[in-house]
Amino acid sequence: MTSANDAERELRVAVIGYGKGGEVFHAPLVDATAGLRLAAVVTGNPERQAAARERYPGVEVIPSADELWKRSGDIDIAVVTTPNETHVPLARAAMESGFAAVVDKPFALTADEGRALAEESRRSGQVLTVYQNRRWDSDFLTLWHLVEDRALGRVHRFESRFERWRPEAKDTWRDSGDPGAGAGILYDLGPHLIDQAVNLFGPVDSVYAELDARRGAAADDDAFVALTHTGGVRSHLWMSAVAARPGPRFRVLGDRAAFTIDGLDSQEGRLEQGERPDAPDWGVEPESAWGRLGTVDESRRVRSERGAYPAFYEGVRDAVGEGEPLPVELHEVVHGLEVIEAARRSAGAGRVVAVGPA
Repeated sequence: MTSANDAERELRVAVIGYGKGGEVFHAPLVDATAGLRLAAVVTGNPERQAAARERYPGVEVIPSADELWKRSGDIDIAVVTTPNETHVPLARAAMESGFAAVVDKPFALTADEGRALAEESRRSGQVLTVYQNRRWDSDFLTLWHLVEDRALGRVHRFESRFERWRPEAKDTWRDSGDPGAGAGILYDLGPHLIDQAVNLFGPVDSVYAELDARRGAAADDDAFVALTHTGGVRSHLWMSAVAARPGPRFRVLGDRAAFTIDGLDSQEGRLEQGERPDAPDWGVEPESAWGRLGTVDESRRVRSERGAYPAFYEGVRDAVGEGEPLPVELHEVVHGLEVIEAARRSAGAGRVVAVGPA
């Protein structure tokens, strides 16, 4: 493993894009990971260039990805955190330039694109993985252990929500762009919710979905997706920008007990406040945020597992530097894209559809 004290063996990372993804998530996590060095930020926006220089005085600010590709001897890993429709071409260019690549979700806009990119990774020998940070949410890790320990018995229904109250759409590509180019809430929050469901309960056979644009823009902002897993569990997933009062983050029903938890993991909020993710109490949730396990007759609070976003980039470091397994396997993410494509077909047809080719 790369030594935290061996500066000569640090892997050098360039973050492409310095919007919320680059500024809030990727750059701070890279900067806090032993064995990685944030060497460059790529953005052509003058304000974002200034913000990157102010927060990371030693970082090189590069105005374009085309300029970055000329630095293949100076960079080991490229992180792609740009608008969704650019993920595939930038990841491909990174690998062609000799970089390992981390791609923010969604990995691609279609499963075919994702499979082709995965094949290019295998052919080139370059490490390629996807930033599915919600696998390291405190609430998800807690639920994972409860399911593994069969504390709920046999689970038959999984309910999961990312709901917000943003009644006015912003004039951004994500809120007001073309869903065919990756705009809208299904491509924004769907990859998280679907990835968590698949990781807990396995592959999905069929999908029913409702997609609505309630704020007047072209992009969907209110969605419901129902999954039937191969093993029989049903997952009901809600994502919305127009939820004036959100439902529980998770409600999971088994034949012995249920688990419910409200609110969101605190790591995103702390990153938005500029906190470093190597703080001693990072990922620790207060007792007031813990979930409950039990039945209508008796229930108890369950101590939340510690959230662990830094584990993703530790996994990237070990995969690139030591050949260890990827922190997020590509075939899992490609299946998530198959589910998203099925959800779009279902919403258009108004019926349940099978996952896979139309």
